Amino acid sequence: MPKKLEKKYSISDELKERTYKFAIGILELASMLPNTEEGRVIRRQLCKSGTSVGANLEEADGSLTLNDFVYRVDISFKESKETKYWLKIIIDRKLLKKELFFLHLNECVEIIKILSTIIYKCLK
Repeated sequence: MPKKLEKKYSISDELKERTYKFAIGILELASMLPNTEEGRVIRRQLCKSGTSVGANLEEADGSLTLNDFVYRVDISFKESKETKYWLKIIIDRKLLKKELFFLHLNECVEIIKILSTIIYKCLK
């Protein structure tokens, strides 16, 4: 009988839940963008990057090698930075009221910090 592979590298359930809730919040926020060409472009990009953060952490969870784990977490890190970029455009273009996206921007910054710490500790 083949030996059962055990996952070596994992993401905490708390972080997976946090990025899942972040994705839901981003989707809700994106649905409030104006239905203009500008709004549609930003909505699409924001939805793609904002949901990719948690999806890639799900992929990282259970990685059998450190390289695979860091690779997936790094993708999440880059996607969270891209999400921050789109949120800043929404701010600068005044597409939504500040109160609507301020919490999402703060959460995005926190997620970036967490992911960069994970990567740093893995590569140390």
